[in-house]
Amino acid sequence: MSKTEIDPKGLIREAYRIEGITPGECRSIFLDWAISAPSGGETATQIHGLLRQYADANPDHPMTGVLKEALGTPPERKRRGGRASRVPDA
Repeated sequence: MSKTEIDPKGLIREAYRIEGITPGECRSIFLDWAISAPSGGETATQIHGLLRQYADANPDHPMTGVLKEALGTPPERKRRGGRASRVPDA
């Protein structure tokens, strides 16, 4: 998969070029990328491709951290209803 296929709008590429970008701004850019990511491809595979393109040269960049976080396992969601949702844990 080529650079333009993974990042057709160049959002991730541009994020790496912005000096002083914050992790929050990187998350916002990543979300925009994820919403417009090319369909038909495995998202994790695309993220690995982005990391191969940019992370080695920019290991401490906030976008590298965001991309690595995106590959992690999402936290388990638990439904809390009734009294448990209204009363904090003791």
